[in-house]
Amino acid sequence: MTHPATGLPYPSTPADPAAPARTGTAAPGPRSERGTLGADAGTARTGTANAGTHAVPGVPGTQRGAARGGAARTADRAEGDPAGGDPAGGDPAGGDPAGGGLARRATVDPLFRLVAYALEAAHGRRPTAVWSAPYAFHLGSPGLVAAAGWPTAAAAAPRTDGLVRLSSLAHPADGCDLPLTLAGPPPDAPEWAVRPYAVLRALARAGHGRGGTDLHVQGSLTAAAGLATAEPSECAIALAVADVHGPRGEEPDRAHLARLLADTLPDGDDTLRRAALFARPGKALLPAPEPGRGRRYVDFDPAASGARLVLLAVRGDPEDRPAELARAVALTRAAGALSAWQPGQREGRSVLVLLPEARLAAVRAAVAEDFRDRGRPVPRFLNIAVAGPARREE
Repeated sequence: MTHPATGLPYPSTPADPAAPARTGTAAPGPRSERGTLGADAGTARTGTANAGTHAVPGVPGTQRGAARGGAARTADRAEGDPAGGDPAGGDPAGGDPAGGGLARRATVDPLFRLVAYALEAAHGRRPTAVWSAPYAFHLGSPGLVAAAGWPTAAAAAPRTDGLVRLSSLAHPADGCDLPLTLAGPPPDAPEWAVRPYAVLRALARAGHGRGGTDLHVQGSLTAAAGLATAEPSECAIALAVADVHGPRGEEPDRAHLARLLADTLPDGDDTLRRAALFARPGKALLPAPEPGRGRRYVDFDPAASGARLVLLAVRGDPEDRPAELARAVALTRAAGALSAWQPGQREGRSVLVLLPEARLAAVRAAVAEDFRDRGRPVPRFLNIAVAGPARREE
């Protein structure tokens, strides 16, 4: 059986039961190809790979470092603001400087500065923690997934009054204050906040954050990119909330959170969530059938083999997109692309294209010329780096 993106055989790899901790740092420099696909903030992730992975024969890849462990949560942190601010949310100076200080640190990725500042602006408090989780994608092969170097972020601060306050710059008029109920029907909420509230409720039932939370979430890509947005957001929210309501200095138990999210939101794509939680830079992940039961990794690092991975997203009327997307794929193949596939299980508006780096300009020109000549909106190209997992932003 061959890999659809590389055309090379899969290796036989043993299960890797170790859950990778957050790895890597934001790569310097601006993100490319923002356009209408992404927010004008952030940098692509490159990170550090954990040791002990296995290569696909013939596909160059590097192992960039040793595994970094993360301790599992064992107890809940006492409710309230650890820095002495009003735990009900009245003191804008409250919160851990490690989280709140991000908004005022010029060297921090603009997305994380923004989400930290936005929580303070919306709720009058500095965040105790800011977590990011990568968008993830399928490789067109059963079970194989990887993380993209574009993150979504969640900033959180704990409360003690049983209230959750939710906000997002993507929905500026639809922030909401909701009681955190553990049983019965959930309170009415804006459409965008229904899934975040479900995550908060499930976490509270598991003992994380029963006192309530102030939360702000923001992605670096819009729905126009065609990548799944709910799953990375859910992972970032779960990690941020478990962090601010847990013991200081200990990472949340990712395997526990993966199981909780799978049980709470079964209509989501669980393999994408596990990619967001457990990915490694330059690796494709084959999750175990059950979260936390072991994972396998194989090299998938297009840049290391002189290739480029790009997301091609079509624009225009929704009813025209399937045909336009198929036409764009045919054009990329004719211009030298190696393969193309859907990034998710749901039908979307984009495909991932693997192509030799030397053919990138020719492929983009061929697609642009065809669509422009027919008076159609020119598709967007977004560079994709194969990135590492969710992490706490310091």
